[in-house]
Amino acid sequence: MAGLPHSNENTNENTLDIDSAAVTAVQVVATDYGDPTEVTEVVKAELPTPDAGQVVVATEAIGVNPIDAKIVLGAMGTDRSALPRPIGNELAGVIHAVGPDTDGFAVGQRVVGYPVPGAFADHVVVGTDRLHHRPDALDAEHAAGLLLVGVTAADTVATAGIGADDVVVIHGGAGAVGVIAVQLAVRAGATVIATAAPANHDHLRELGAIPVTYGDGLVDRLRDATAGPVTAAIDTVGTDEAIDVSLHLVDDRSRIVSIAAFGRADNGIVLVDGSSADSKRHRAEAVDGLISDAADGSLVTEVAARYPLAQAGQALADLMERHPRGKFVLIP
Repeated sequence: MAGLPHSNENTNENTLDIDSAAVTAVQVVATDYGDPTEVTEVVKAELPTPDAGQVVVATEAIGVNPIDAKIVLGAMGTDRSALPRPIGNELAGVIHAVGPDTDGFAVGQRVVGYPVPGAFADHVVVGTDRLHHRPDALDAEHAAGLLLVGVTAADTVATAGIGADDVVVIHGGAGAVGVIAVQLAVRAGATVIATAAPANHDHLRELGAIPVTYGDGLVDRLRDATAGPVTAAIDTVGTDEAIDVSLHLVDDRSRIVSIAAFGRADNGIVLVDGSSADSKRHRAEAVDGLISDAADGSLVTEVAARYPLAQAGQALADLMERHPRGKFVLIP
């Protein structure tokens, strides 16, 4: 629904008649850049009839991610020509209508979508290349927050080349990306040390990691955590502490991979953001496995908070503060 014309009239409308000439759906947009609680608005947006290769998805849950908040805050740029700006990138729902000559999807099928620009809406028109079938065992709330963090975590583990002979430190191991990276690295056979607040240590132990508290003295605590040398590091937080400690412990800087420390590129670490050919390949290859593993319970994910779609601005604001472990989701 990105870029669609819309009305400024607030609405609670949740119906969709695909045969009507002028169909509307509920959408959240940013009318300016700044505090999400002040600049987001629920509007009615015109929903086009799906074309070939497209479907209409009735959303059941929507993933809320830090990148969504950063865009609204203006941290990713303040292009005023993009306003009002649709928000969101991932969702789970049910196919409501199918465009002509569109194969592989049918009305009533459960799906997970990523990337879906403008996902903060109760109905969206989506290209089928952005959709994946959702098993019955995978509920919408967990599915909606799975793929953005999941493919990012998979990319870091693949880029670092984590294997059975490795001792890997994962900075931010209890975060949404970190907790999946921990599980993927453990599954690869590596010894995994994860930095986290003490409140999350028991959870990380359950996932197979050795938890270590971040802060002063981190280098010594990491060395004491395992007998062997640290061979790789994955940074999901972007702090100087995470990078400095990794540089101190890991001899091969090409095996220090970060998704956040873009100001430290000169140190020779590897930064991944999904833009390179290898990064895109790693992420694409991970999708099916993430969905099937989340469905059968072998990949553990958590939902930290649920908000009505109308409270999207508050969800974005809360996400940028300290919050419980797990993902935030919106419920239309």
